[in-house]
Order: sequence, then C-alpha cells, then structure tokens
Amino acid sequence: MRAKRCARATWALLLALTAAAPADAADPPPAAPAGPEAPGLGPQDSVPAIGRTWPVGVRPPVVRGWQPPATPYGSGHRGVDLPATPGTPVRAVAPGRVSYAGRVAGKGVVSVELTGTGDPPLRTTYQPVLATVRKGDEVAAGQVVGTAEPSGSHCSMPCLHWGLRKGDAYLDPLSLLPSWLMRRGPSRLLPVLGVPLPP
Repeated sequence: MRAKRCARATWALLLALTAAAPADAADPPPAAPAGPEAPGLGPQDSVPAIGRTWPVGVRPPVVRGWQPPATPYGSGHRGVDLPATPGTPVRAVAPGRVSYAGRVAGKGVVSVELTGTGDPPLRTTYQPVLATVRKGDEVAAGQVVGTAEPSGSHCSMPCLHWGLRKGDAYLDPLSLLPSWLMRRGPSRLLPVLGVPLPP
C-alpha cells in the first residue's frame, strides 16, 4: 500500500514539475522584441517569421543568445551561437540572395539578403563558414551555403555565429523562426506504477 502511495506521489510530482518547469537549458531564450521596443527600430522594422529551417541541426540548443548593446558601439552579442562541429552543413534559413561570401578578419562569412523584407532588406550572416555559394547566388530556404569552420575563441565549443541585421540595426535572428520551429513536441510521461523507487 505504501509503495502504491509513493508511486502515485511520484507521478503527481512529475506532472507538476513538467507543467511548472521553466524551459530547459537547451531551449533558446525568448526572442527579444524586434518592434518599437528594440533599439533603433520603428514599427515598420518588425521581423517577419519567415524562417523555414535552423541554420544547423534540427532543433539545436542556443549556446549564447542575442544581447543587444545599449549603445551602437557598446558591448553585447549581436547574434546567437549554435553548436556546430567543423564540416557541419550550414543552411540559409529563408530564401534570398547572397550579398557576401568570403573572409573577414580571417573568418569565413556568408551573408544573405532575405527576399521580400523591404529596403534595406533583412540580412542574415553566418560565420565561421567555408562558403559553397558566391555573391549574387539566389538561395532557397534550407539550401546549404557552406560548412562550419573551426570557431577559434568565439565559443567555448565549436559553434556557428548567426546574425541578423536591417541596415545598421542588429536584430535577434531567432525572431525569424516561427513558433513551430522553436518548440519541441509535447512531453510524454509514462506511468511509474510498479517501478521500484530508489532507497
């Protein structure tokens, strides 16, 4: 009888924790505002959720999130870092035209101006990347634009830095992703009845 009560209590606790738990460490932080609240942006500059894929992986954890600087030249993190071992395919998150594919300060960089996002257009940037595309190439969402290179000292692990800009304003690239790309499937817990509890 006591074991049955313990099993029910454990089941209830698991349900309560699942319902109340904050996002786990692998979940990206919530997207920062990209409308009037974001520094230097007006309502016309909001970011449309036009992304159709993550740049690497299926649902990668965010190693470091976007941290907008307080001033144009202040410290911050103008993008997000995603784990990516060297050789990992890097994909365009949305359709557009390659505006740059080359090296900047010794690092491979690919920039894509996103189709139908105004003037100036939204521009995604991926680095460090060994480009497989050239400036002027049209790319589709999900198309490989290069492969990840060693990231040096930018991350504590091999990573891809993914950025987003509109003109001179840096934006949170996660805001390009619709909610169905940001979330995982629902959690499913199996009954624990009959499972021996640890001492």
